[in-house]
This record gives sequence, structure tokens and C-alpha cells, in this order.
Amino acid sequence: MNISKTILTNVFIYPKSTKIPRSYPIIGSYFSIKSNINRRIQWTSEIVLSTLPSLTFTLYRPLGHRHIFTANPSNVEHILKTCFHNYQKGYLGKETLKDLLGNGIFNADGEIWKYQRKLASHEFNSKSLRKFIENVVDVELFDRLIPILIMSASQKRILDFQDLLQRFTFDNICMVAYGYDPAYLLPSFPEAKFANAFEEVVRISSDRFNSLAPFIWKLKRILNVGSEKKLRVCATQIRDMAKEMIKQKKERSSYNKRSSDDLLSRFLISSSDEQQNMHDEEFIIDIVISFILAGRDTASAALTWFIWLISKNPEVEKEILKEITNTMTSSLTYDEVKDMPYTHASLCESMRLYPPVPVDTKEAMQDDILPDGTFAKKGTRISYHPYAMGRVEDIWGKDWQAFRPERWLKRDVKTGNWKFVPKDPFVYPVFQAGPRVCLGKDMAFLQMKKVVAGVLPRFRFIPVVVDKGEEPVLIAYLTIKVKGGLMVRIEERTN
Repeated sequence: MNISKTILTNVFIYPKSTKIPRSYPIIGSYFSIKSNINRRIQWTSEIVLSTLPSLTFTLYRPLGHRHIFTANPSNVEHILKTCFHNYQKGYLGKETLKDLLGNGIFNADGEIWKYQRKLASHEFNSKSLRKFIENVVDVELFDRLIPILIMSASQKRILDFQDLLQRFTFDNICMVAYGYDPAYLLPSFPEAKFANAFEEVVRISSDRFNSLAPFIWKLKRILNVGSEKKLRVCATQIRDMAKEMIKQKKERSSYNKRSSDDLLSRFLISSSDEQQNMHDEEFIIDIVISFILAGRDTASAALTWFIWLISKNPEVEKEILKEITNTMTSSLTYDEVKDMPYTHASLCESMRLYPPVPVDTKEAMQDDILPDGTFAKKGTRISYHPYAMGRVEDIWGKDWQAFRPERWLKRDVKTGNWKFVPKDPFVYPVFQAGPRVCLGKDMAFLQMKKVVAGVLPRFRFIPVVVDKGEEPVLIAYLTIKVKGGLMVRIEERTN
């Protein structure tokens, strides 16, 4: 198959001349940070890639705060595995996301994190994954998503596919984790108050993370004004909704000590078994919100950019359709979806270029020296940069800017079929790595492949920006999104 030479949206040939921004006393690199505030992911990626071979640079923020960015796989392994105990969420990270995630798994360290991870891990076994596909994704896909696409195609309506996918994944995660169906993916597109409040809190929390002067948002929080007032209102709505989920679950008495049919049941069983401070209602609410964030935003982001890339690379789309046609039955069973090497590789390739979480930040608990010689002082924020790592020529080759799933595949000598070949997780940390590696990785892939196998053979997606000769704009909160949504025309395939 010919390699597509299409230059991708927001993908740049990294500039050899890019310089680390100039720093000044007291204000640090304020002017450079300010001028790139709306493209900080691309900007920091450009700088990291220009520092070859170290792939690491230190950004000086105002008031002497240092922030290390790295795309060096050795550093990533050091942070996520070798010295895992020294690189944690830290005070600043936890304080920034406290109003959204509280002590939930994605905002916790130490024993609280271990406890949540241990309980949650039981929900990601083969039996649970099969149940997820057959009982949750199938209903959402065939009873809700596909009928909406059929109607939109017949009416020649333009849809925001990003919004559609967020509704789809939101319903999915609420059903599989909590046994609760918010029914946001309906033809009427009901007002998603909870989801909208969630989106607003995520946006404001992200702005906190990237604030040039954190004391400003902290002061606004104390005074309860501006964006902080809005965050508090929306966070209250979210927590009230989560509280209602928990109340309904308890009233249905659908959990017991012999079996648990979802993640929430398992935590409630544990809560009734163990008398610990971490088992109060607020803690359970933190857990509910944390898994909604993970299940809604990451998979929808990955699929949104995947659809965009497929629309720009018809050769890849053709190969995916060929694989689906040759291996699938009309029922799209769990075993069939699980075994789709070319589609799996295409999703990995899409997330190489557009990782749902483009940058992840830790804090050094003690002074340390990274493998490349960079000194990490206690309290320093350190970010590994999956977005930049997917663009390193020494790792991915001179054709790194091409969307080429074959870089993840090799031919089986005996059968001639494709075989998926995973990359080192510290080279491709899209799902993190080490002790905090994503528990929901397999679930996410099954969900995404089920969607692709269910809709791609039947529909063609044509982004409106293509008709206009434009390209989607990447914006980043805690996850990446298409600014303004990915508006698409949908056509039913004739064959």
C-alpha cells in the first residue's frame, strides 16, 4: 500500500532553529509563555524536539518556578517506573484538580491510590470486557449511534462528530462503571447538563494548571468570583449528580458481597466491609467522577482525530474496510473485535500523532538527576510529552509525519496475515507506563474498534473543514480536542 504523503493537521516539521525561550529575573519566560498560551502543546513540543539529542528542556515560569519538559524515553522510564516513588501528583497537581477529582484515583498518591487501583483492577478482566462489549457498547452502538447516523445521512444534516462521540462514551462509562444510563445519545440530543458542567470544570481546571500566576486563581477561589465561582457552581452540579447515582445504586440494592455488577458496586461493598475514613460518601463521589473523566474524554478524543485522519488517508480507510469485511460477521462479536490487527494499528498510529492526553505532569518529591543529566530539584514540575514523542524522527523515522499503520505491523511468515507489534511503553506512553499504566487500555481499544467496525463499513465521514479547504485546530485541556468540534457530512455507502 502506498504511504500517504499528506501533511497532518498541527503536525510540523520540527524547526532546528527553535530556541529555548529567554528567561528574565522574577518573571522568567513570561512573554514567551503568554504569546503561546493557546498553542502550548505545539509550542513546548517544538522546543523539546529542537533540543535533540536530549529531548528535554527547562521552562522558567514567573517567581522562579521551574518546569521540565521531556520526550526522552530514558527519562520517561525513570519517572514512570525506575523512580516511580519520587515522581507523584504532588501538592500543586492535587490542589489544582481537587475541586474536580478530590481524592479520586487520578489525583491521588500513596495508599489512597493503591487502594482504588486494587479494587478497580478487578473490573478489567476478560469476563468484564466481554460483558462491556456485549451488554453496553452493542446497545449504545446499534440502538442509538447508528440510527442517528442513518437519519443524518438521509436528511443531509451536518453533525458535530466530536459531540456525538462524547455523548456515546459518556453513556458507555456510566453504564459499565455505575449501572446508570444518562441517555445523552438520543436523536433529540437532550441537554446534557451534567456533561456540560463537567466540560466547564475540566476547562477551568486546565486553565489553573497553565496559569502564569497561580495565586490569582487561588485568590478568586477565596473570593468566589469569576471563573472560580463558575467552577464551584459546576462542580457542585457534578457532585450532586454523582451523589444521585450512588443513592439510586443503594436503593436498588443491586450489589452484594457475593457479586458486583459494576465498579460502583465493588466500592460500595468495600465501603460497607471496611470502616476507614476513605470510605465516606465524598470519597466514593471522587471515584465516580474520576472514572467518568477517564472513560468519556480519552476515547472520544482518540476516535475524533482518528475519523479526521481516515478522511485524509483513503488508502488506510480502504485497508481497514477490507479487514472488517474479511473477518467480521454482522454481529461483531467480542472475539472478532478483539482480533483486528490493522484497525488496532491504525488507532495506535492516530494516537501517536494525537495522544488523548498530550502532556502528563508529575512533581519531584526529592532532588534527583534524570538519566540525561537534567537536575530535578525537589518540588519541580516535570512533564513527559507524548505529543512530542510521537514526532521524534530518530524513533519513528523520516516519514514520522505520515499516517502509516504499517509501522506497527509485520507479516506472519506462514499465513501472510498482519501481526500487531507493540512499541516500548516508554517510547509510546499514551496509556502511561509502569505502576500507573492505564487499567482501561484494553477496554478503550475494544470500544474504539467496535465503533470503527460498526460504522465505517456503512458510512463515509466527510469533515466540513475539507470542503472549506481548512483543517481542524487542536486545543488542549486535560485532553486534546478539536476546537469548535469536528463537523462532518455523513454519507451511507452504496455497497
